[in-house]
Amino acid sequence: MAMKFNHAQKVATARAITDLLAADGVDTREDLHAWLDQQANRAALRTVKGVGPKSIDYIGNLVGRSHVAVDVHLRAFAGDAGVPDLPYDQLRAVYEEAAVLLGHDKGGLEHAVWRHKSKAA
Repeated sequence: MAMKFNHAQKVATARAITDLLAADGVDTREDLHAWLDQQANRAALRTVKGVGPKSIDYIGNLVGRSHVAVDVHLRAFAGDAGVPDLPYDQLRAVYEEAAVLLGHDKGGLEHAVWRHKSKAA
């Protein structure tokens, strides 16, 4: 089993994403990587109930892109560091800039922060 969801809405969201990708001929990891280059495709994903910017960034990470998918753990870490509560795009930009300044991969920094905060929770 590739995914184990216990919530009907999560199943519906996964199915809707799958249907969208299949309709656009996205069959492989490489196809999805390239498909995400198009802003119109990212916008189409946003029309799926339950898919927001974090989901799109996370999907990008799964196919080899390096994104910061801001979730509750990254928000908590930023709050602990004194970063004010910012909208998703602005907080993602803060993390991306921090990665550049520290010489880290954006996705690698995101994962390290997530791992640190998830263990503390």
